Amino acid sequence: MPLKNVFSRFCPKRETLCFVIFMLGLGGISTLALPPLHILPVLLLSFGLLGQKLNTTRNWRHAAWTGALFGFGFYAAGLYWLVNAVLIRADEFWWFVPFPSLGCALILAPTVAVPAALCTLLPPGLRRLSAFAALWTLFDMGRTFIFSGFTWNALGSCLAIPGPVGTLLIQPAAWVGEDGLTLALVLLALLCGASLLEQTPLTRWANRLSGPHHAPAPLPPAVRRRVFAASIAGMLLWCTAGAVRLYTVHPTSAPGPIAVIVQGNVPESEKIGRQSPRDVFTRYLHLTAQGVQDAQALQVALRKPDERFRPIVFLWPETAFPGYDLMQDSPRARQAIMEWAVGADAGIIGALRMDNGGHYRNSVMALAPDGSIQAVYDKARLVPFGEYQPPFIPLQIIPQGGMAAGPGPQTWHLPDIPAVGPLICYEVIFSGDVVNAHDRPRWLANVTNDAWFGNSAGPRQHLSSVRLRAVEEGLPVARAANTGISTAYDGMGHMLDHLEWGKTGVLVVALPASLPPTLFGRMGQSIPLSLCVMVLVLACLPRCNRQQATTPSNITTQF
Repeated sequence: MPLKNVFSRFCPKRETLCFVIFMLGLGGISTLALPPLHILPVLLLSFGLLGQKLNTTRNWRHAAWTGALFGFGFYAAGLYWLVNAVLIRADEFWWFVPFPSLGCALILAPTVAVPAALCTLLPPGLRRLSAFAALWTLFDMGRTFIFSGFTWNALGSCLAIPGPVGTLLIQPAAWVGEDGLTLALVLLALLCGASLLEQTPLTRWANRLSGPHHAPAPLPPAVRRRVFAASIAGMLLWCTAGAVRLYTVHPTSAPGPIAVIVQGNVPESEKIGRQSPRDVFTRYLHLTAQGVQDAQALQVALRKPDERFRPIVFLWPETAFPGYDLMQDSPRARQAIMEWAVGADAGIIGALRMDNGGHYRNSVMALAPDGSIQAVYDKARLVPFGEYQPPFIPLQIIPQGGMAAGPGPQTWHLPDIPAVGPLICYEVIFSGDVVNAHDRPRWLANVTNDAWFGNSAGPRQHLSSVRLRAVEEGLPVARAANTGISTAYDGMGHMLDHLEWGKTGVLVVALPASLPPTLFGRMGQSIPLSLCVMVLVLACLPRCNRQQATTPSNITTQF
């Protein structure tokens, strides 16, 4: 067989290769809308072209292929920062560098491919695109069940823009949750984007890339106007609803504690090698003492006549220092911590511990003023391939097969401290699963260590999740991060104060009172689930007979 024939047999055609690169690129540029960039208009381009491709696709297989490429590009670009965790130990694991981002993208790509395939059961047009938006959101929610759960970078987080604009845009999360925001954003981007880009040279060029395709009739001008009018009305209603919540919902309970948030800024390489644990421990002691002193001054300034002093609670990040077993095995070390923090009513400290069965647990402990352990919370949502090894993997890639998981959200009732819900690291990304449904706390304490992922988009994406959980639950959140970004939010998502990435320091923040329970806080994921089902039902309803009778030529029309 001639070499030319062999080459043509095993190498893709030029058009196919261009199509693959194009769809991967569309998925990749969609991530520009994610934190920290929040370039929202790019979604009109990327999802608009994706919608055009789905409307002109030849069959479900081609739709699935289109969705898989888009999803792979989206997740590979959005999770690029995962490689930083490997680069910390590149001398040992250099061969593993390509796998974190690309491997996660490969696992998650079907969550876009399957909705793309299923939506082809409906005729091209508004109905198909609406169904795809609902299915995208449902499969996005379904990422909770992949391994131990990985719901990172839900598109609803694009609306968590820093500052007052983002605060306004994310208020509806109190009713529909982050997944409700995702549904609205994908619907808007698909319908408006596809309408804007229809019959443009870019769309015609993109359609030619995949070879022969179905070319339905163009969108009638009247329908186009209705799509734009409905989109503008929806955005105005959205902003109005957010403004109403901002100015009409008020706290109904007593103010929260004064939080002393310690950011030790310990490099991950130093923690892994257990370098200078005494120096790191001393650094935390000095920062805590400084913060508690500042908190006591604030305590006096905030006190009103005939009122008690507000309690002081200090927070150390997840696995705060290299001496992992210090918190569990050394009562004297715990006493020393509280002696340096004299004046604090409690300390919340991230620590690695070993349970009675010999399994490691990623935990957070509450210390009393005498150094005794008042409460322990074990992380329930373990990081796949970092703390948790899926059972189907034959090789042991995590020591001891990973950590043991805790039972789930808890509420601590510590003496003289408003009830608090502890959260460790990326547990905060799980919308609707951060609060004990039967025992609502008055504030949330999130301890984390984002040093693994460097000064990248990862820690900023994580931070946006913290802000959305505050709005969804109507609860203030205090967050201690090892290398940043440490912060505090109120129940509306206003940032009260923060420490930037890579800074060593301490925040002293008087947490406000919690807001009344939100609709989403009471009903959880059942709300976005119901909205998705409603959109699917509407998309599947047959078209009006009168319209079909008067316009028989439009039975196969795109819209």
